Amino acid sequence: MRFPGILSCILAVAAAPGTACAQAAVEGRVTLPKAQAAPVMKQRYEIITEGGILSTNPPLAVVYLAGPFPRPAVPPTRQVAQKDFVFVPALLPVQAGTRVEFPNLDDTYHNIFSYSPAKRFDLGRYRPDERPVPAQVFAVPGLVVLRCDIHEHMRGLILVLDTPYFVLTDTEGRYRLGGLPAGHYTLKAWVDSRTTLERPVELHNGETLRTDFP
Repeated sequence: MRFPGILSCILAVAAAPGTACAQAAVEGRVTLPKAQAAPVMKQRYEIITEGGILSTNPPLAVVYLAGPFPRPAVPPTRQVAQKDFVFVPALLPVQAGTRVEFPNLDDTYHNIFSYSPAKRFDLGRYRPDERPVPAQVFAVPGLVVLRCDIHEHMRGLILVLDTPYFVLTDTEGRYRLGGLPAGHYTLKAWVDSRTTLERPVELHNGETLRTDFP
């Protein structure tokens, strides 16, 4: 895949130091499935499983520009907290190589683990005032399902992407993704663990492209 926008931006900055490149943007709406009735453990966002398909309730999507793109020299750090016996956020998109911390904000024990092929780990039982919990590096793209060994209802998702260009929709499916390099790409929308939609896009510096799914 070619990245002409990145090259032209580098050349422009080299010719005129201090000059920022006008970058592209894309916005639109993802058609989301209907929200389900809230379960007994009612929270604003949580993970549901239906027919083996994992999704958020109410539904959300992750829109991203497919890579691969260079990974940052210094990996970013994000957090997935345990609060009120749910994961916050319930769905976290990250670029591959990101470090994720798992602070416990409940006054009880949690034991966070994952058996997902993209990342297997087990943090062991810990309270908020106990030992430091090591951050986990998510280096392999894919979907990671988080669970708690003590509280079976708890579910969380980390979507590891090979791109730094991604955004969560709102509950109406609306999104805007800015700061993008110009060029020909594939724009994707992750809706659930079995549904990822995609559209070819051509991005131009200084312009905003409207792209809806489906």
